[in-house]
Amino acid sequence: MDNQSQPRRAGLVLAVLSTAAFMASLDLFIVNVAFDDIRHDFSGSSLSDLSWVLNAYAITYAALLVPLGRLADRYGRKAGFLLGVAVFTAASAACALSPGLWWLVGLRALQAAGAAALTPTSLGLLLAATPPARRVRAVRIWAASGGLAAAAGPVVGGLLVNASWRWVFLVNIPVGILALVVAARIVPGSRDLTSTRLPDAAGAVLLTAAIGGIALGFVKSPDWGWTSAGTATAFAVAVVGLVVFWLRSHRHHTPIVDPALLKVRAFAWSNVTAVAFSAAFAGGLLAAVLWLQEVWGYSPLHTGLAIAPGPVMVPLFAFVTQRFGARIAPGRVAALGCGLFGAAYLIVVLSIGAQPSYVLHFLPAWLLGGVGVGLALPTIMSAATADLPPDRTATGSAIINMSRQIGAVLGISVLIAVLGSPHGYSATHTVFVHAWLVIAAVGLLGAVSALGMTPQRALQAVPTVAPQRGREDQKDSRTAAPAAGAS
Repeated sequence: MDNQSQPRRAGLVLAVLSTAAFMASLDLFIVNVAFDDIRHDFSGSSLSDLSWVLNAYAITYAALLVPLGRLADRYGRKAGFLLGVAVFTAASAACALSPGLWWLVGLRALQAAGAAALTPTSLGLLLAATPPARRVRAVRIWAASGGLAAAAGPVVGGLLVNASWRWVFLVNIPVGILALVVAARIVPGSRDLTSTRLPDAAGAVLLTAAIGGIALGFVKSPDWGWTSAGTATAFAVAVVGLVVFWLRSHRHHTPIVDPALLKVRAFAWSNVTAVAFSAAFAGGLLAAVLWLQEVWGYSPLHTGLAIAPGPVMVPLFAFVTQRFGARIAPGRVAALGCGLFGAAYLIVVLSIGAQPSYVLHFLPAWLLGGVGVGLALPTIMSAATADLPPDRTATGSAIINMSRQIGAVLGISVLIAVLGSPHGYSATHTVFVHAWLVIAAVGLLGAVSALGMTPQRALQAVPTVAPQRGREDQKDSRTAAPAAGAS
């Protein structure tokens, strides 16, 4: 290959891998806008039932991100990527053809499995195919695709839902097929020759059951009752699953979450902050969509356009954080971002009313929330792995993204529990005020936990890991999960 064709090929590899990551991220944001239309199409579906369209995706993604990334490291990242894109594309087509709500929920879980395979492998393949001098730029472009998905998702979703909510999933098919064909021809394969042990599959099942139990307990508690046997059983399954998962993580050679990493102060507090912030973000986004569509009567397109300015602020202030953040401790930057996000919902509580007044009552708070996301999210992601040695950053990056998905499940589930099924504007306004106050409180809780996540910038802070585990993590950031702004 001549010298001129090499940059062109590297650029094409970057484009196809970034497009796949964009596609997986877009589905997180585009479905929110379609929520109301899905409910009308599947008549009789409650809000708690519909929440599983979002939660099934987030739970499956969280549980499979680490093990599927490690399997791809061992058996081949290109094969893992192609399989992930194929599963995601096929599941998207099946979602569009769903005859009922629970079919859609199950197929969303399958779609998330594809996303959990393609996301870490796309980054690994990108790093393997990019010359060292261009890797930083390539990774930033790859990560920015997720931020672009966040900004474009509501608007694209609104446009597509005007035809049918099913187009939200159909749009993935041509993109997925194109990514498959191009990637199969031009993306070079890679694998980690040091990876010899299989990841903890049973641990992934336990984690899925635990997160699912928490979500089930919250979303069904308004129907079942907080003291009912069903609610108690759901939370009991969650507690037992988490305890057994934690005990198993101490004993397995390749656990989903290595307990040794949680002894690193910055990493541990970054994960706590990621859970809190993601819970507030996911709950806040869904609450905004539901208020605009169900109370103010906005169309899906109008809703998408109303939401878009917030995500647009994210890349702008992410750049500000990257440009000037070195002068301020990361914990303080993240705390400021979480605090602004929480404050945005306090402003909503004080200003919003029954009569639509977007510019006065919604937009200022929404822009402030976008600023908070731009400050908090990139800082949380970077601080999480700053004190980890190079051979642990891949695992650390995957875990922090898993924490984000767990937070999203919690945020959506708690929102559904708080909203319940109100009747009339007065009752609806009251439950939304309660929801916004909870979102604000969780955002402010994230601000408090963020103060503990400033990295020590010393590898000595990382505890010694037993030799039998060490080989499993001797990977570079090729297996890292999405950076700030991605899925």
